[in-house]
Amino acid sequence: MKKPQSIAFQGAHGAYSDMACRAVFPGLETVPCHSFNDAFAAVNEGRADLAMIPVDNTIAGRVADVHHLMPEGDLFIIGEHFEPINHMLLGVKGATITDLKYVHSHVHAIPQCKNYLSSLGVTPRIHADTAGAAKEIAERNDKAHGAIASSLAAEIYGLEILATEIEDRAHNTTRFLILAPEPVLPDIDSAEPVITSLFFEVRNIPAALYKALGGFATNGLSLTKLESYVDETFSAATFYCDIEGHAESRPFKLALEELGFYAKDVRFLGTYPAHPFRFSHGKDHTEL
Repeated sequence: MKKPQSIAFQGAHGAYSDMACRAVFPGLETVPCHSFNDAFAAVNEGRADLAMIPVDNTIAGRVADVHHLMPEGDLFIIGEHFEPINHMLLGVKGATITDLKYVHSHVHAIPQCKNYLSSLGVTPRIHADTAGAAKEIAERNDKAHGAIASSLAAEIYGLEILATEIEDRAHNTTRFLILAPEPVLPDIDSAEPVITSLFFEVRNIPAALYKALGGFATNGLSLTKLESYVDETFSAATFYCDIEGHAESRPFKLALEELGFYAKDVRFLGTYPAHPFRFSHGKDHTEL
């Protein structure tokens, strides 16, 4: 893969996805996109070299739509990043907290600050992203309107930080996936832990999922994540899973052979280094 020069993200400049891009790739141009689909398209069409996509938040749960895009997005996971989310209450110049009647932000950010907003007695307004909300209140220039967004958004749009770290829980963290047009596999002989991600559909036979996952257990591979998605008829389930192990290792190949008896349409999404965040808070995974 050529040396990347740019990375796409969903939202406006100053979004938390933009902060994640700058944290991992400080030298790259960040390319804002209106939607997740647009961010995928930016990479597929060559307008960006990589994409930074959020998939899970410790408070709000999984990010809607992203895993539905993954099987059809023709991109591969080459890394992951865990970004602490510290929400700021922003206002226009000269505003105070008591001036606020409305607070604007993303559909995930509002619930993450539910208790704080309730204490203020303000009315929430939903936006496509946090930075876009910050940009709008800056253009509105009305002291009655504030936004929940990042310190970067405050800097970019000339807003004042009225309160810091207003999220209801201190462990607010978002996991991001770094996507590229081609897979980049770590050295199989490296001692560093890696994650491999897959999609697969189970066959319509009794205990198919149990049997499909049995190969990982018998070959000593642990799952760190397993999610299911139903089709439009609710008759077939597709599963996304993250597995601790290298796709080219012998145990993994043996597990895939067994998976093939009970699953179909297995899609390899990437093998990539496990982020240190996984081990800084104790190991938390599903043992099979």
